[in-house]
Amino acid sequence: MLWARILLEVRDMIKREDVYKIGKLGKAHGVKGEISFLFDDDVFDRTDADYLILDMDGILVPFFIEEYRFKTDDNALMKFEGIDTQERARELTGCEVYFPREMAEDDDEQLSWAAIVGFELIDSNTGKAAGKIASVDDTTINILFELEDGKLIPASEELITNVDTKKQQIIVKLPEGILEL
Repeated sequence: MLWARILLEVRDMIKREDVYKIGKLGKAHGVKGEISFLFDDDVFDRTDADYLILDMDGILVPFFIEEYRFKTDDNALMKFEGIDTQERARELTGCEVYFPREMAEDDDEQLSWAAIVGFELIDSNTGKAAGKIASVDDTTINILFELEDGKLIPASEELITNVDTKKQQIIVKLPEGILEL
């Protein structure tokens, strides 16, 4: 009953466009409420984050961080306030974890690839939108923006002329004809 009341109170407060996904919660760890957190972006460690946002049945809910410790470069054991048993931690297993864009934008020098998903790509040659970034492929040496329409655009530093975090736009000097490929 308490979860239902909390969910009803916060459902309209946090908007999806104001956050970006940084990972997912795994299995409960131990008996004191710790849970495995598999993350793509360690922004929660680089900024003064008091909370993370979990997707609870489609509703974004803030959970305050009590403490955490790293297991590997992409896995941490997370302890949230009020989650004090293994059973309570298990209720969070599988939840996607989000971070407020506003808090990440305070650190423009450390803006991660995950943080720019959803940004609009603007062609500096024409001033027109090329599309929204659906994902970033950084699995090879040549990093690519994948747009919502499936087009792949090089994410080369030489091509990026400006990043506007407030407008959620990346201005890129696109090579001629690349949008026609």
